[in-house]
Amino acid sequence: MHEQAFSLLGYAFKDTRYLREAMTHASIAGNRLESNERMEFLGDAILGYVVCEYLFLHFPELLEGELTKIKSAVVSRKSCAEISEKLNLVQMLSLGKGMCGKQQLPSSVSAAVLEAIIAAIYLDGGIEPARKFILEHMTPFIEEAAESAHQQNFKSVLQQYAQKHMPANPGYVLLDEKGPDHSKCFEVCVEIEGRRFSSSWGKSKKEAEQQAALMALQELNLAVIDERGRVRLLDPPSPPASKE
Repeated sequence: MHEQAFSLLGYAFKDTRYLREAMTHASIAGNRLESNERMEFLGDAILGYVVCEYLFLHFPELLEGELTKIKSAVVSRKSCAEISEKLNLVQMLSLGKGMCGKQQLPSSVSAAVLEAIIAAIYLDGGIEPARKFILEHMTPFIEEAAESAHQQNFKSVLQQYAQKHMPANPGYVLLDEKGPDHSKCFEVCVEIEGRRFSSSWGKSKKEAEQQAALMALQELNLAVIDERGRVRLLDPPSPPASKE
């Protein structure tokens, strides 16, 4: 198992007891304390810590709520199971007879194996090899989740651009509202230094402001909507070269 683990994980265990415990499912353990459930508990915490630390250091412009959304998407059962299945960790898992007969194990089992392995690496080698293993496999999920969250927060994108390239921060002007109190719609536009961009309607002021920010980004050539209706953010145009 040790050589197989090194091949799959890229980590050589000094104490293989941690590896054996991580690979022992409750269905075959003498009692649940001998299974990988405690390792799963620890691994979940370590995974959360490493991802949170990475987000904190690499996305200084994001607020706590945005960081939380990204973290939740990254450390989800779906992501953990996908990585576990890609590494084929389940082939090392010791299972009881009832579980061995199943053609496909639940995704929760695959996800738990990954968390248990993270704990095993941490207990055997410390936080650095655990961090290396986590980020090697989780970074693509982090980048995808961050891009998705970033693109949905058009106000944040516009704010960051305005702070760097425009004379003033964007303001949001409520132009109109319609409908009964329980079902109002709001029309909002972005205004920057006296310039008003195209307005948008929304079922809440927050939604209208986000859509108004998107309109402004489009008019500033910072966003386009493709044929499938997806928003794609563009890099800001390069400033003209200064004349000597």
